[in-house]
Amino acid sequence: MMKNEYDFSKGERGKFYHSDAKFNLPIYLDSEAYSFIEQVAENRDQDISRVASDLIMTDKQIVDLVR
Repeated sequence: MMKNEYDFSKGERGKFYHSDAKFNLPIYLDSEAYSFIEQVAENRDQDISRVASDLIMTDKQIVDLVR
């Protein structure tokens, strides 16, 4: 349960801030795309994240070539 008030008088601004921090945000796929990537990962004996990254980078290379 939340309190009505919180005391932040002893708080330290920026205590956990790091300018070079990188965030890995989750990506949600529809069931068909996920099943496809899951099957490819299983066939290659690789992690699903690695397969998804490889597919995205391949698409990026194609786009770069077309430009």
